[in-house]
Amino acid sequence: MSISYLQRLFRPRSIAVVGATNRPQSVGNVVMRNLQAGGFEGAIMPINPRQDAVAGVLAYPDVFSLPRTPDLAVLCTPPETVPDLIDELGVRGTRAALVIGGMDEAQQARALAAAARHDLRFLGGRSLGIQVPPFRLNASFSHVRALPGPIGFVSQSDAVGTLVLDWAYPRRVGFSHFVSLGDAADIGFGDMLDYLGSDPGTRAILLYIEDLRERRTFMAAARAAARNKPVLAVKAGRRPPGSGTAGFAELSPDVLSLVDPDAVFDAALQRAGILRVRSIDELFGAVETLARARPMRGEGLVAVSNGGGTGTMAADELHAGGLALPALSERTAARLKALLGPQWNGANPIDVRVDATAARYADVLKILGEDEEVDAILAMHTPTTLTSSTEAAMAVIRTVRQHGTNVLTCWIGGDTVASDRKLFVDAGVPTFDTPADAVRAFLHMVNYRHRQESLMQTPPSIPAEFHPDPDTARRVVQRALAAGQTYLNEPQVKEVLSAYGIPVVETHIATDPAHARRLAVSIGFPVAMTVMSPDIRRKWDVGGVALGLETPGAVEAAAHGMLSRVREKRPDARVTGFSVQRMVPRGNARQLFIGAATDPLFGPIILFGEGGRAAELFRDLAVGLPPLNQPLARELVARTRVATLLKEHLNRPAASLDAVCLTLMQVSQLVADVPELLEMDINPLFADERGVTAVDARMKIAAAKPDPHRLAIRPYPKWLEETILLRDGRAVLLRPIRPEDEPAHHVFISKLTPEDVRFRFFHYKASLPHSEMARLTQIDYDREMAFIAVAPGADGEPETLGVIRVVADPDHQRAEFSMITRSDLKGQGLGTRMMRKMMDHCRANGLREMTGDVLAENKPMLSFLDRFGFTVGPGDEDGILRASYRLN
Repeated sequence: MSISYLQRLFRPRSIAVVGATNRPQSVGNVVMRNLQAGGFEGAIMPINPRQDAVAGVLAYPDVFSLPRTPDLAVLCTPPETVPDLIDELGVRGTRAALVIGGMDEAQQARALAAAARHDLRFLGGRSLGIQVPPFRLNASFSHVRALPGPIGFVSQSDAVGTLVLDWAYPRRVGFSHFVSLGDAADIGFGDMLDYLGSDPGTRAILLYIEDLRERRTFMAAARAAARNKPVLAVKAGRRPPGSGTAGFAELSPDVLSLVDPDAVFDAALQRAGILRVRSIDELFGAVETLARARPMRGEGLVAVSNGGGTGTMAADELHAGGLALPALSERTAARLKALLGPQWNGANPIDVRVDATAARYADVLKILGEDEEVDAILAMHTPTTLTSSTEAAMAVIRTVRQHGTNVLTCWIGGDTVASDRKLFVDAGVPTFDTPADAVRAFLHMVNYRHRQESLMQTPPSIPAEFHPDPDTARRVVQRALAAGQTYLNEPQVKEVLSAYGIPVVETHIATDPAHARRLAVSIGFPVAMTVMSPDIRRKWDVGGVALGLETPGAVEAAAHGMLSRVREKRPDARVTGFSVQRMVPRGNARQLFIGAATDPLFGPIILFGEGGRAAELFRDLAVGLPPLNQPLARELVARTRVATLLKEHLNRPAASLDAVCLTLMQVSQLVADVPELLEMDINPLFADERGVTAVDARMKIAAAKPDPHRLAIRPYPKWLEETILLRDGRAVLLRPIRPEDEPAHHVFISKLTPEDVRFRFFHYKASLPHSEMARLTQIDYDREMAFIAVAPGADGEPETLGVIRVVADPDHQRAEFSMITRSDLKGQGLGTRMMRKMMDHCRANGLREMTGDVLAENKPMLSFLDRFGFTVGPGDEDGILRASYRLN
């Protein structure tokens, strides 16, 4: 549904309060008085059939008696009345409502149906309400008024919302929007991220999440918002492995025992670019730094204190977070020694001594601020009778204003330093009660930078040897489904893996012990043998694995032993045979686990960790969301202890990390291509300096309907690739842009004429920085599309010839386009083919209109658009025209 009506919710010109009353301490009374006390400048119209006036304002008996149609209606009535009121408001023309009371499932369903009939959006039920302080709107029953500021806060919990307001008011933390979603029956986190992500008055978005009911809207909106501003979240309801709850991974029992359910949510937030924190204090501590700090280049924190103990506490907390206080540069250390005297030890943390004056604090911070290797400074002070805490605080504030240094402060103590902390709050300098709180805030700054780098990273091209054969994999799966299988047998699994280029151990299937003996002789010794059963997943548990068998007799005896143990431990299990493999010595191999499962909320997920029995014993598995590229695969590996095991140690060479990451990418692509694959695991995957080999694997399958939204993040749409011929006969590939195209895109921009660049960007740019180019090449294919024209250049390497791009609005009704081709290719028909392809794509995705801004002097583009039937009119600025085209 559309988010355009959210403007009516947060910027209404008139408000109806249904259920307003003069009864003290009732919701209808508190909401009415909060609206008045907040200073709302529009019309407030109470509705109550039994009272002539509410809070001194003339009341009306019902919705249809109102003198004007309200932009927003606040429903403070019993839940059973809400569906009919939503219908009445829709008929009257209201397009936004706020539902305070809670509804049961049937009432909620009726309310949603009524809202859909009238294109009305509602917030709630069970909502505390909303506050928009810059607009002087307080449509809530909260006892605390939100102050105006740059933070958008969205919560599912009334109690947490009240707690946040109580926390924020004395600290002078202000909000652009304070929103209580309540049950989020209609308006959810995705809608709010879309709205706040594009709101210029919101500099940071904070979320309190208890559960999510949709993923695709949330992930797309979160990734779009996180590219523009910090997005932070507290996710309540952490659960231990093996438990499931709404909003967490309720996976199949086979995989659930190995996965931390909370890790799935962590992986989703990380992929979306959202910084997760553990508590409300951390949430606001993080936003204090992120909203006020300069961008950091590294992770260098210098601690300054007037006592060694506080500096040590800060260093310990930083170490617990995986970092360390860096050594000072020689130049900085020399300057500080000249200031602090020869007795100073030259170390970080810097002890400025118990008698540190305000001037000493200022001088130390000035020296550190001039060191480019220092990313942030933590200034700490413990009260002492020798100096003034207030003067020291004022000196720090002056230094920050003069030099613009990233400074976090911690004035330790109770009432004696309360006024000093207020000085920092009023000056906009982040301040914290303890060194640990301050260091955690710095760690959030570091983690946020990592999130942004992940969103903006440029992955290398997929290796040339990765040529998946999805048709072969699909045929294997379809044949197995037709045969009634729920699990692929070992030869089928190996065929699917081979179709995606994953090296496998050649496996032979024996029907009985005697057959296993004969196969072993033909294969050659030593061999490994495994019992085959669709009913047994953990074959080790039933003694169904034998390694290093050296003789024919040992093979036959091992097979009989397996049958005996299976009959004893799993009499219900069907044994279909034995797999027999030649054991290839790989003395340096590490055993790894790569798996996949389907989370009911976030869809397919990828798992990685240590293999063998360790996968179940230690459960050191990292979770990622497909699609994966090389950087994402490396980051997934780095989150496990396996990353250390893969490195060189003593005489053991490092395993091929590239081969491991390629396998993760191959599994990710397999999961994306074959929706019938519910879950799988490769265990063990041997990895050494020569590469990887899948020794054993399992795949569970089920019939699946086509679902374009199956993955939380839409993968590269390869089916949109198309080869065309230019008028001179040159073959050109039109395809969606990929992150790997960034280097070629830099070359493309450099070959454009200055006039072409100015026509495209409305001013001349000699080059684009990485951050801007990353935004152009790393797109969310759900909401944005860019088709590039690619052909071999003079050196035989692919080169970019042109690009056309559209960005859809969150309502997915209209899209803004831009287009540019190389000057030397004009007249070849490339622009026409690119525009037609984009129009077809927009139509197929339900968009109704394409619009774009064009410089009035760009006559060639205006003529081009005229041929396609675009309507051209005045734009928002002088010299700029707005072109539009109705698609459907």
